[in-house]
Amino acid sequence: ERKRFYQNVSISQGEGGFEINLDHRKLKTPQAKLFTVPSEALAIAVATEWDSQKDTIKFYTMHLTTLCNTALDNPTQRSKMQLIRAAVKFLETDTVCYRVEEPPALAELQKNEWDPIVAWAEERYNVAIGSSTSILGPNIPASTKDTFVSHLASYNMWALQGIEYIITQLKSLILSMGVIDRHITVEKAVLLSRLEEEYQIQRWGNVEWAHDYDLCELRARAAAGTLFVHLCSESSTVKHKLLQD
Repeated sequence: ERKRFYQNVSISQGEGGFEINLDHRKLKTPQAKLFTVPSEALAIAVATEWDSQKDTIKFYTMHLTTLCNTALDNPTQRSKMQLIRAAVKFLETDTVCYRVEEPPALAELQKNEWDPIVAWAEERYNVAIGSSTSILGPNIPASTKDTFVSHLASYNMWALQGIEYIITQLKSLILSMGVIDRHITVEKAVLLSRLEEEYQIQRWGNVEWAHDYDLCELRARAAAGTLFVHLCSESSTVKHKLLQD
């Protein structure tokens, strides 16, 4: 955290896109690049993050700013295809594909809650996914991976950074695509990603300060990632009046 050093936040349009102004300073990335985003809507969302900071700047709460920094600086220097393949690789360890046999109550819960989202993905993308109780996980066909590679290739580099971020939070490509396609809500996706933990909480009780914090944090990150993907996938212009309101 650092002390807030600015009074006003505004956005302006530059040659490379929309910029964020903290008083009369232009926001820069950690690698000192000009912080420029592709859509006005995303610029307003980032500006709102900076404007909502109080006496101190809590960078760990500014998920959209972090995602933009990652997209601009690309610290790992990965290509578009490397990003796509990293995302698709999550299918091999996808949360909703790994099932337990014991205890029976949890096995039944997984079947009831996870089978519908797997069935949706199989129909939506015309692929075979399945599930497994083996520690090795399901045997995902190469054709399924190819289909997801082709689908993700339709997104731009910025959106792909957001997609990978959501997948990392939910530990699931299937749940992430369900959220991005607006098939399920962020709250539902988070609940499904934490199914075993929620089962244990129901059985053994909740440690409020720990479980509640983790749940809220996961929702915040998944929601920010989803918003980021949508704002980077759509070219939208928003009236400047929104920022003033």
